[in-house]
Amino acid sequence: MRRDQEVDVQVRPGREAVVRVAVATLWTSPDAVRPVDRPALSVPVDVAAWIAGLDTDQRVGDCVLSQLLLGERVLVTGIRPDGWAHVVAVEQQAARLDPRGYPGWLPVDQLAPATPLPDTVPLVVDVPVTALHDTPDGPAALPGVVLGTRLTSAGPAHAGWHPVLPPGHADPLWLPATHAVPLPTGTPPPQRALDVARRLGDVVYIWGGVSAYGIDCSGLVHLAWRRLGVDLPRDADDQAAATTPLRLGTERPGDLYFFARPGRHIHHIGIVTAEPAGDDRRMLHACYRKRRVLEERLPADRTATLVAVHRV
Repeated sequence: MRRDQEVDVQVRPGREAVVRVAVATLWTSPDAVRPVDRPALSVPVDVAAWIAGLDTDQRVGDCVLSQLLLGERVLVTGIRPDGWAHVVAVEQQAARLDPRGYPGWLPVDQLAPATPLPDTVPLVVDVPVTALHDTPDGPAALPGVVLGTRLTSAGPAHAGWHPVLPPGHADPLWLPATHAVPLPTGTPPPQRALDVARRLGDVVYIWGGVSAYGIDCSGLVHLAWRRLGVDLPRDADDQAAATTPLRLGTERPGDLYFFARPGRHIHHIGIVTAEPAGDDRRMLHACYRKRRVLEERLPADRTATLVAVHRV
């Protein structure tokens, strides 16, 4: 076994750790994991194989809470003898669940100890999926790294490749220099988030998904803004609380539509794709019913449950 594939025994309850696999899935409970989920539990993970092995109903099962990308920070709150860690994902706000972040379970060997980072401008992955390599043009050491993943630069680009320092690896790995850009600062115009989200068109719907392999409605919004350096909460109702309400009819591309049934919490979110023309509205969203990311005119039942429009 390679040194950087060993479980790091320094991951401890009460300390922060970081995700060391391309995409870590956050589970409701270790007991909720199904045999079909095995590719999502390994090191390295194979998210593509995991999703390909799920049937339509398994893709919307309630065993998945969220997903965390390579390098995301968590607070470890407990570790079971069988190797499962209970964590709080501190970069995914979830006020209703835990004021510290999104709570859930993942395999402890998908984590590495949090260490001080060099004082460099972070990079962010700007393609749907890439891989980190042992050497420029060398074999892939960490496949499946997705859009919105933040990486620590290990120096300037060389011959079209950029060195980075991913968690759990003693030496720098390399990715094509065109696959990452400096992490933006400030709040960009909403149109830019729409442009990012459109690059995920036709990605399959996965309940709790936050990656270019599979995603849900609030995950799409969270990931698009994460790519732009803005950390929105994970779930739709928390995203509503963190954004600015607008008067219906004044929305512009990149704003957010929220949906709720009478007397219920917000259950769905979409990204505005066009200025409204009377009652004719359009949005891009990860659609539970059609099981993919798509852009469409709001059908009558969506219009009936449209309760708000907000702006980041």
